[in-house]
Formats: sequence, C-alpha cells, structure tokens
Amino acid sequence: MRRASSARTRLALGGLFFVAALAGNVAVRAQDSPQNPPVPVSPPPANMPGQVVLNPSGLCEQPPPMVQLKDYNGPFHKLIGTFTQKLDRQSVRDPHYRPGFVLCSLGVKDKFFLFLRDSVDPETFLSAGFNAGISQAENDDPSFGQGGAGYGKRLGVSYVDEVQSRFFKEFAYPTIFSEDPRYYRMGQGPKGRRFMHAVKHAFVAYNDHSRPMFNYSEWLGEISGTSLANLYHPGNKRGVGPAAERISIDVATDIGFDELREFWPEVAHKLRLPFRYQNEQATAAPPDGK
Repeated sequence: MRRASSARTRLALGGLFFVAALAGNVAVRAQDSPQNPPVPVSPPPANMPGQVVLNPSGLCEQPPPMVQLKDYNGPFHKLIGTFTQKLDRQSVRDPHYRPGFVLCSLGVKDKFFLFLRDSVDPETFLSAGFNAGISQAENDDPSFGQGGAGYGKRLGVSYVDEVQSRFFKEFAYPTIFSEDPRYYRMGQGPKGRRFMHAVKHAFVAYNDHSRPMFNYSEWLGEISGTSLANLYHPGNKRGVGPAAERISIDVATDIGFDELREFWPEVAHKLRLPFRYQNEQATAAPPDGK
C-alpha cells in the first residue's frame, strides 16, 4: 500500500480541500426532462469489452460509451485526457431516480477487465512514480539505498502496491461479495450533499443489483493490501498502529479521488474536455431526503 507519512497525509487532505473549493466555484446546472417508462436495453456492442453486461433481473441502464483519446482536441487536452480516463472508467451515473431502472451490472470477467485496465493506466504509473519519490526523499525502506538504483527499487514496489491494491478492491472482493467496484456519481443537486455522497462511498457501496451495501472491498482490500505489503517492504513498521495509519491515509486518498469523480463533469466542462455524460440529457435533481 502507499507509504504512511506526514507529507502524504497533508497531500491527501489538501486534495480534499482543493476539490471542495473547485466544486464550489463551478456552476452546476441541471435541466428537467420527462420521465420515460422503462424499456429493455440491448447488450453493449462488441467494441466495448468489459464495459457493462445486461442485468439478468430485467431492465437496466447502460453507461454511455467511454470517451476516446480522439475526442480530445489539442496537445494539452490529449495529455490531460490520457491521465483522466480512469476517472471516467470508474464512475457511473446513479440511475435510482429513474423509476424502474438499475445500472447494468458487471460480470466477473468485466471486473477483471476493469482491474487490468487500471493496472496499466498512465495514472497508475504516475502515482507509483510519485510515491516512490516521496519514499526516496524520506528514505523509507533504507535497505533499498539511494540514487538511481534505490529509486528503481522503490518504483518497483510502489507499482506492486498499486496493482495488488486494485486487485483486491476492484476484482477479488467485488467478486466475492457481488459488489460493484465503480463509484455511483450523483451528478446534480446541492454541492454539499454531493460532497458527502462521495465521502459516504468509503462506507456504502452498491451490489450487482444496484442496492446499497457495506463497502467491504474498500476496507478488506486495504487490510489485505497492507498485510501483503509488509512482505516486500522491509522498512514497514509492523503492528496494529502503523497499519491503521497506512489504511487511514489510503482511505482518505480514495475519498479524495471519489470527490474528483463526483465533480468531474463540472471540472471537465471548465477545462473544455469531453466526458461520458456530456451528451446525455440531464434528469431532474433528486428530492431531498431520498
């Protein structure tokens, strides 16, 4: 797992405040649209492997197709798009306010496909490189040494940290508990309520039938990943206290990313970037208390 440190704690908390401030300065507009009666949805096309599968219980709503790099204009847009596709891949629109609809579920192979895609995503390598740099600066795992060789070793174990964490949280435990590993974005409504919705995801997820459930994948995945990391991080402090600190930092970081996923449509609009729901007609904001 990502190494526990005071610098990384400040980074995670700073990310939360940045997203909250950015969301507060971006206008959120929602249009009312008539509620249509549920209709059967066809399976996804063959060129969208691992995206969604038809829910066997009957009617379900498919997420729009992923935004492709060709949809981005300009060198900076393509660079940003390369490192933000993961936000789009792991986020889906919550359909609970459309009566009769649930989100199409992911099968076992789709969850495995999601894990594989995230494991080779540019953001994963960027995160591993950043964490390795922090570890190098703080001389974590001192047996790795310094210099290029030391950074190379830290980069390798940081990448293993990222991959094994995603294996537990996006494939293994979601499969065992029939849990949907994606983040259900509200996408509209009061900003404070949306902010808390993202925080709540650390504790409340959805199962494969779009019903709320405890987020076993988040917590069991962090516990499993932290325990496994002790095997190849010789400098890790052992014991319940250090493990709890690392888990807390990782959960706070995940909450920060969920906040970014929640407000990504507004951020993308401000940066003039495409996102998967930009052509979807907005539905009415959910009533308070639902």
